[in-house]
Amino acid sequence: MGHFIEQALVFISVAIVLVPLFQKLGLGSVLGYLIAGMIIGPHGLKLFEDSESILHFSEIGVVFLLFMIGLEIQPRKLWSMKKHLAGYGALQVLITSVLLSACLLAFGITTSASLILGFALSLSSTAFAVQTLTEKNQFNTEFGRNSFSILLAQDLMAIPMLAVVASFSASNAEVGSSGFIKILYGIGIILFLIFLSRYVMRPVFRAIASTRSREVFTAVDLFIVLGVAALMEKAGLSAALGAFLAGVLLADSEYRHELEANLDPFKGLLMGLFFIAVGMGVSLQLIAQHPFIVLALSLGYLAVKSIVIYGIGRFFKMNHQSSKMMALAIAQGGEFAFVLFGSVSALKIVESEIIDYLTVMITFSMALNPLVSLANQHFTKARKDDEPTYDEIKDEAPEVIIAGFGRFGQTFGRILRAQGIAFVAIDHDAQQVELVRRFGNKVYYGDASRKELLETAGAAKAKYFVLAIDDVEQSLKTAELVKTHFPNLKIFARARNRGHVFDLMDLGIEDIKREMFDSSVSFSKQLLLAMGFEKEKAMKIIERFRTHDEVMLKEQFKVRQDDKSFISVSQQGVAQLAQVLNEDTKQTHIDLSQPPQ
Repeated sequence: MGHFIEQALVFISVAIVLVPLFQKLGLGSVLGYLIAGMIIGPHGLKLFEDSESILHFSEIGVVFLLFMIGLEIQPRKLWSMKKHLAGYGALQVLITSVLLSACLLAFGITTSASLILGFALSLSSTAFAVQTLTEKNQFNTEFGRNSFSILLAQDLMAIPMLAVVASFSASNAEVGSSGFIKILYGIGIILFLIFLSRYVMRPVFRAIASTRSREVFTAVDLFIVLGVAALMEKAGLSAALGAFLAGVLLADSEYRHELEANLDPFKGLLMGLFFIAVGMGVSLQLIAQHPFIVLALSLGYLAVKSIVIYGIGRFFKMNHQSSKMMALAIAQGGEFAFVLFGSVSALKIVESEIIDYLTVMITFSMALNPLVSLANQHFTKARKDDEPTYDEIKDEAPEVIIAGFGRFGQTFGRILRAQGIAFVAIDHDAQQVELVRRFGNKVYYGDASRKELLETAGAAKAKYFVLAIDDVEQSLKTAELVKTHFPNLKIFARARNRGHVFDLMDLGIEDIKREMFDSSVSFSKQLLLAMGFEKEKAMKIIERFRTHDEVMLKEQFKVRQDDKSFISVSQQGVAQLAQVLNEDTKQTHIDLSQPPQ
């Protein structure tokens, strides 16, 4: 027990020192974990000798990660991804495998081994990419979704590849047929999971939930994930892929959010341990002996994969920026390659030295990937010619300019068009611009925070400016520009939340609406009516709430520089609001334990 505690302390110590440091430097937590593993591993300070067993245990973190991703993807949504899986994913694996296999053949490796290793090298790290995309809040972007499609396709294609590798262990048909049987076994497990999710798991969740025991519920969650992983491993298939499918099958469950909340701490800890274990496997001696060879191989590997992925993005009509970001997100090698390397090494069809080089190259690609992404950010900012090519707006004379033409801005546009009022709309999302143009909207692709763009859009002569940009930072940047250079424009601003409202008020903007406030307040009135309140009473409660909230907003803005005063005013406002809403009615019971957002 003492030895175990000491090991745990070492892992936690290096993590809490290096991970925040690398996040502070903008390199992400993953690189921090990898470096931590290199330092404490058998090739560094030698605090741990057996990195393989730690890696095998920590792979449970990848299982949890894929399960939770599956919970976010409903079966019908997964089916809608079939074109992306067959297009983006299959094409990437095919082209990259062929190119890298050809490179391996050039080094004298046999054809069969080259094909297996080429496929292994074509794979990307699902754990690494998803963790990075999530940290940067890019998972739901166009390139984030397409990146995940490629990663998922890779995991799906890895299943038959395991059977292919098994068939190389002997030339007789018996072994080949056993590989085929494993695939059938895997399909049987998937069908079994579908049955369980529909007829067993949900009734079990319902029964456990009725006990109100969170510990038992968490235990059931862990049992399901680990049980599915064990079944898939028993079949010789991907445990992570099995967990993903289990998550997809439970995505429609009413207990989905409870599952996520219970498993998230386990996922986070084990994912960190996984990356530390990967770092521990890096041969620092090999890097020290041949640093330039390792660096050249890793950069060359990243370059080949990046070019292929970028080309696929452009082939499927993604713009330059999205294609580039997708290439940067998934160019690194994948953890599944280590499994295939182990199989190839056991078959002794490739020299162990080559496997060592490839292992270091894969891990090094993970370490270099954040650095390449960071360099790209600085390079993009430094180069003006790499900026997006915005539409050229000819001199316009509109009465209204709309910055941001998403769902919020389009409402203004539809009403103004119906009244025959001239306006110019600007949006920085090229795909959104292309979509709304199909419906006859006069929208330009551009950055509304650029002074020259607003000038050509007619800002000097216009009277009103609708600020409907979703991104808070970009919204404030645009608002400041308009207030400074176009004081003739009366600004009507969309705000995401209270903090955004205060920042806009700091700039002297008076006409501000929180994007969800009016709709949620209006919907609350419908709830009161459904609960039996008289229409007049419900309207009175809602109007009191609206008036009081606006007063509170102004009061909080006055004192927000003093945190204590701000909290005091908020708490006082909650108490006052409860009193105001309960005037003339003893039936009104509203939970106001938190200040309004």
